[in-house]
Formats: sequence, C-alpha cells, structure tokens
Amino acid sequence: MTETILLLTEDALTPADVEHITGLHAADDVAYRVLVPADTEQNMLVSIVDHLSLGELREALDAALGREERPDVARRTAAEQLAATLTELRAAGAVAEGDVVDDDPLPALRAAVAAGPVREVVVVTRPHAVEDTFHTDWASRARDVLEVPVMHLYSGTNLLG
Repeated sequence: MTETILLLTEDALTPADVEHITGLHAADDVAYRVLVPADTEQNMLVSIVDHLSLGELREALDAALGREERPDVARRTAAEQLAATLTELRAAGAVAEGDVVDDDPLPALRAAVAAGPVREVVVVTRPHAVEDTFHTDWASRARDVLEVPVMHLYSGTNLLG
C-alpha cells in the first residue's frame, strides 16, 4: 500500500532538497503530496528580523518599507514554486502531486492527514530566527496537532530545523 509523504515548503525545492528527501524514502512505496502556502499575510517585524538574521539587508529594507507581495502575486508565486517542485520530484522518479494552500498551512495539513495514509510530514523552510526560536514555525505547530512524525529541514541543506 502506497503511503503519502506530505511536503510543506515555502519555496521551490532545489535538486539537492529533492535528492535528500527522496533518498530518505528510496526503498519505500511512497507518493509525495506537496503543499505550498501562498504567503499573503506576512508579519513585517518578523520578516525584518528573519532577513537581518540571514544578512539579507535589501530584503529587510523591502519588508520595512512594505514592499511585500500582493495576495494575487503571492498566489501566482506559490503556484510557480509548486510547479517547479513537482517537476523536480518527478524528474527524480517520484510520484508527486500538490496544491497551493492558504497562508496558514495547518488546516490543509490536518485535512491531508485525515484523508489518507500519511506516513510523515516533511517541512522545508529557510531558517526563521523568531519562529524557530519560539517554536511557532510550521513544523513545531504541526507536531503539536498532528499524530504523525514531522521532520523540519532547512532548504538547500541537510540540516534539521
């Protein structure tokens, strides 16, 4: 019986991310379901701190000046990230499907877990100084409400969050 690995990501997965994730399940009969939230409601202060913690001065200034994406642009960006991720997964030989979900992905995760045999959730994000420190990141929140294992990986690395 094929089990589902839920992948929640804020950006398109890189080839290295896909290699790492599919390598974790290489001997298993799994399919991937990718969820990409449309980031329509960003907290300006949290965005500034996150960008500064990563040395992203231009992005921090953009956040401070309110240059965040409009909701329609955020949805379009999420759809592009989803398409790129699905392309990478399928190129690696994985069975994959996905959806763009609302800004808060927890309801979509809950629904997906309730709908079928989900083996685990893999959350792939950039480091987020505030959310990671105070355990309000997606992975921490998912661990609190889902009854399946949740793994948090930092994008482009093999580091666990």
